[in-house]
Amino acid sequence: MKIAVVGATGLVGGEIMKVLEERNFPVTELIPVASERSVGKQVTFKGKQYTVVSYEDAIAAKPAIAIFSAGGSTSLKLAPQFAEAGITVVDNSSAWRMDPTKKLVVPEINAGELTKDDKIIANPNCSTIQMVVVLNPLHKKYKIRRVVVSTYQSVTGTGKAAVDQLFAERAGDKEAPKVYPHPIDLNVLPHIDVFLDNGYTKEEMKMTNETKKIMGDDSIAVTATTVRIPTIGGHSEAVNIEFENEYDLDEVRAILNETEGVVVQDDPKNFLYPMPLTAHGKDETFVGRIRRDESQPNTLNLWIVADNLRKGAATNAVQIAEYLVQHALV
Repeated sequence: MKIAVVGATGLVGGEIMKVLEERNFPVTELIPVASERSVGKQVTFKGKQYTVVSYEDAIAAKPAIAIFSAGGSTSLKLAPQFAEAGITVVDNSSAWRMDPTKKLVVPEINAGELTKDDKIIANPNCSTIQMVVVLNPLHKKYKIRRVVVSTYQSVTGTGKAAVDQLFAERAGDKEAPKVYPHPIDLNVLPHIDVFLDNGYTKEEMKMTNETKKIMGDDSIAVTATTVRIPTIGGHSEAVNIEFENEYDLDEVRAILNETEGVVVQDDPKNFLYPMPLTAHGKDETFVGRIRRDESQPNTLNLWIVADNLRKGAATNAVQIAEYLVQHALV
């Protein structure tokens, strides 16, 4: 099983290789791929050094699966070339997510829709993935009408340069290159991705549109405010869910306890609730602060945290690849 990792030298690319190794994915040959300037660099996988190759060489090597984490423009240009060569692409960028001809997959929810004909499969936005993993079982039971979500997102979601900016500012280096339009250390930026004509950011609209597509229900109303905060380790979300039907809090906890990939951490008396610090490096999505919204009927408040580089990106992509292998779709 030849596997290509496109964008192997980036933050998410490195995490993909780590997840492939940890989950013992059946890789017989790893093909690390990156842009021209990184060709020839070395990456480590399972204690062995591999040389980064060009896109052309990767296509010629005919891997079974190529996991992309190289940005939207690269994916738009190159994913079809890999697909035409018979290689199944799992793409981490936003390039294909809302394309009606492409599946947008969170394995716990909708991997069953995949077929051999799906040669480009979209991995959802990190903040969407962790939210829908929790929403989906509750939607099945109580039917969700509306979701209001506010996010608290790690700088790792922007990439290595953003992490460098945070730590440079923390060290007092005012001349360091900046990724954000304002300082991020000791600050909060209510601004992720570009602003759109409707006043929302692209990240906010991703959460709105992707949630409906993944859960297969356009009737779910979603509104989001996405915020960048000076943390690493994971994204956090305050989520308010209005259901059509009445719910029982104990039953909600029981449903979430039984949901694959979800860990309930909900013991406020002992200060147990999800945090980026404790979610860091883990594949699960953590949920806590489960409580009734006392301001209106049939409405629930939750706090959801996941490592955005793991379940929010690398782990979800590898889980898609695992599903393809297990069901003989590649």
